[in-house]
Amino acid sequence: MANANPIRSDWTKEEIAEIYDLPLMELVYRAQTVHREHHDPLKVQKCTLLSIKTGGCPEDCGYCPQAARYNTGVESEKLLPLPTVVQKAREAKSNGSTRFCMGAAWREVKDGRQFDEVIEMVKAVRGEGLEVCCTLGMLSEEQAQRLKEAGLFAYNHNIDTSEEYYGEVIGTRQYQDRIRTLENVRSAGITMCTGGIVGMGETREDHIAFLQRLSFFDPHPESVPVNALVPVEGTPMGDRDLVDPLVLVRVIASARIIMPKSMVRMSAGRLTMTREAQMLCFMAGANSIFAGDQLLTTPNPGEETDEKLFEAVGVEAMSGTDVPSHRHTEVGA
Repeated sequence: MANANPIRSDWTKEEIAEIYDLPLMELVYRAQTVHREHHDPLKVQKCTLLSIKTGGCPEDCGYCPQAARYNTGVESEKLLPLPTVVQKAREAKSNGSTRFCMGAAWREVKDGRQFDEVIEMVKAVRGEGLEVCCTLGMLSEEQAQRLKEAGLFAYNHNIDTSEEYYGEVIGTRQYQDRIRTLENVRSAGITMCTGGIVGMGETREDHIAFLQRLSFFDPHPESVPVNALVPVEGTPMGDRDLVDPLVLVRVIASARIIMPKSMVRMSAGRLTMTREAQMLCFMAGANSIFAGDQLLTTPNPGEETDEKLFEAVGVEAMSGTDVPSHRHTEVGA
C-alpha cells in the first residue's frame, strides 16, 4: 500500500490539479486512506500559540492586524517577561498541548537584547517538556543555529499563498525572502513549519501552485498549517467574505495526499466553522489544531469548546509520545 503512495518532491501542477479537482467525497476518501497509512486517524495534536511581542510590525501583510500602518485597535506591546511565558507554557501543557509556539510581530530577527531574551524563553519552555516553536519573521543562518542550540524544535514561517499571488498580499518583502528563511531553518536542523492562508482572494490555480511549492521541499515540511482568513476590520482584507469551509477541506485533503507524513494543522478561522466542517477537515487529513481562546490577536475556540468537539467527533489529544516528530526526532537534539 505504501508503494502506491510514494513520498515525492516532484509533483507537477497538472498532477496536483487532478487531485484537487476530484469530487469532494472521492478526494476526502483518498486523503483519509493516505492519512491512515501514516497517522492515527483518531489522534489530534493540540498546540498553543502565544504572542510574546504584539503589534507595531513594519510589514504590510494585507491580512494582519499587527501591522503598524493599519488602524485595527491592536496596540504595540513590549516583549513579554520570561516568567509570564513559562507560566503560559505550563498552562498549555496542563490543557493537553504538546507544542508551544511563540510569535513576535517582527519583520526580521535582530541580534541584541530582545533576541537574547527569546533564546532564554526557548530554553525555559523546552525545559517544560514541550515542542518549542517560534515565529519571529525572517532570520539568518547564524540566528537559526542559535535557536537550534537553545533547543528550538520548529520554526514557523508561512509562504502564505502562491508566488504569483504573493504580491497582492504583501509588498514589503519578496516571496524568495520567505524561502530563504525556511532554507536557513532547515540547514540548522530545525523542523520546518510552513503553510498558508485560504480566502484572501486567491484562485484555484493559486492553491495548486501553493501546494506544489510546499511539496518541493525535500523532505516535506514537518508541519503544514492551513489557515482560513479571519477578516479584521482596518486591514485591506477586512471586508472579505469568509471562505467556504469546503474549499478549506479541499486544500487540506490535497495537502495530505501530496505530503503524506506532514502534520497538517487546522489553524486560524475555526471560530466561525461548524463542528461538522471541522470534522470534515479531520477526515481530510488534518491532525492538529491550535488550542486556547486566542491565536496571537484573533479569537479562537476555547479549551471547553474543543473538548466538546473532540468528544463529539471521537478523537483525542495526542500525548508527547504520540506525536510523529517525537517518535523520530529527539526534541532539541
